[in-house]
Amino acid sequence: MANLKEVRERITSVISTQQITKAMKMVSAAKLRKAQGSIQQLRPYSEKLNSMLSNILSSLGSDASTSFGQARKVQKACIVLVTSNRGLCGAFNTNLVKTAVQLVEGKYAAQRAAGELSILFIGKKGYDYFRRRYTDIHFVADHLALFDDLAFDNTARVSNKLMKAFESKQYDSIDIVYAQFRNAAMQNFVAEPFLPVAKMEPAAGASGKKMRADFLFEPDRESLLENLVPTILQTQFHKTLLDTHASEHGARMTAMDKASENAEELLKELRINYNKARQEAITKELAEIVGGAASLGG
Repeated sequence: MANLKEVRERITSVISTQQITKAMKMVSAAKLRKAQGSIQQLRPYSEKLNSMLSNILSSLGSDASTSFGQARKVQKACIVLVTSNRGLCGAFNTNLVKTAVQLVEGKYAAQRAAGELSILFIGKKGYDYFRRRYTDIHFVADHLALFDDLAFDNTARVSNKLMKAFESKQYDSIDIVYAQFRNAAMQNFVAEPFLPVAKMEPAAGASGKKMRADFLFEPDRESLLENLVPTILQTQFHKTLLDTHASEHGARMTAMDKASENAEELLKELRINYNKARQEAITKELAEIVGGAASLGG
């Protein structure tokens, strides 16, 4: 059994660590409330806009004058990987990286083999993982610090960059890997197509034939699509970042809460060991005293 000094030092170390984890939990809880409010306000608006965009492009079909809904053969692809800048949030970043790896080695394996796969990183953890393990992928690391300021103007600059790259055929397909916030203890790690815009299947009419909606555009179709589509895509991109931001704080709060509980369990065990060691030391001292007295008496 360890001596009293070693056990005391370990108890002090665990108490110090527990204070840190409790403080980090409180900080993450405060940040989570703000981040959760932001994503809950934006999500219904973003989902409705995205549904409307898909519906319009599906109804227009080949008549759509925007290039964002035109699918083409995927020769050059880009994955946007959204992770956090910091750790201590459980398996949060690991799950995001795993989702991205599935795309790299599955859906875009051919593009990777041809040297036509790029990954745009938002957050340092994803970049740190891929740069050590993959040398045949083009990395875009200009926006690692975007999480430091998630103002719409800042995120819109990145989404505009992606839209221009798609229009200029620098990329034929763009997917986003991010975490969907559900609650503090649950996040969904997903990969969603960003461009081209996914189209909705037309609803079937009474005769069983698919019906095509007839939209009236004001002022005109070209002007509406020119202004509406980029705005919706910017909002959708902004939502993915807010989702991941809230998910990060939820994951960190949960991880720090669990770490604090584990520290408490460890402290109980260490205190029991400390008391046992202390009792053994006292018993040994008493035995030496009694033995010494007996030898003097003899």
